[in-house]
Amino acid sequence: MQNAVVKDIFDGFNDYLNKEQELREQIREVVREIDQAAKEAAIALQVIHSSLMDVPAACVNARAQFNVCRNGYRRLADLIPAGQYYRYNDHWHFPMQRVVFLVALTVYLETESLVSRDTAAEILGVKTKQTDGFHLDIEDYLVGVLQMASELSRYATNSVTLGDFERPLKISKFVADLNSGYRLLNLKNDALRKRFDALKYDVKKIEEIVYDISIRGLRADSGSAPAADASYENEK
Repeated sequence: MQNAVVKDIFDGFNDYLNKEQELREQIREVVREIDQAAKEAAIALQVIHSSLMDVPAACVNARAQFNVCRNGYRRLADLIPAGQYYRYNDHWHFPMQRVVFLVALTVYLETESLVSRDTAAEILGVKTKQTDGFHLDIEDYLVGVLQMASELSRYATNSVTLGDFERPLKISKFVADLNSGYRLLNLKNDALRKRFDALKYDVKKIEEIVYDISIRGLRADSGSAPAADASYENEK
């Protein structure tokens, strides 16, 4: 009799574990689709480092992939039991940060402004309040924006290579404003704090590019631009 009781108990455990494993596999499958769409968006946006003319088209292509992500997040929202977002979010935690980075970069390329958390959530079809269910976590949003700052430092460098000497100046101001904003936060999370610490190197790198442009007279407001430009070509 006792063995039968134990068997019933552990049979119940086994059913629970099987259902849990099945749910996690469904979640992993959806996250893989989201991650693939993010990779496609990242590939589309790489054109900004090699062409000045193709940036608008790259943003359109990226947004098409965001629609795929949006569908994936809707499916995840249906899969996750109410109140258990953080029980399973290890599956989409880092992919979400990557998608937010791509959304933030796309919005910057389109408007030269910072995407708000509300707008990013709207683009991805998720909520912003934890009580509403599947949502864009504040930390994921903040890390995604910091990843964008690193990409913008690369964009500033390649813009000079492509002959766009005004772009780094705009990026410099934007990233400096970001840096000021993050300094207002009391960051205690180790991962987020470490990612924020890397921002100062992005700021420094962009400032060095702007300084180089300025001393060579390549800024549009520099009256000595032609002569400096010739000097720049000779040094090359």
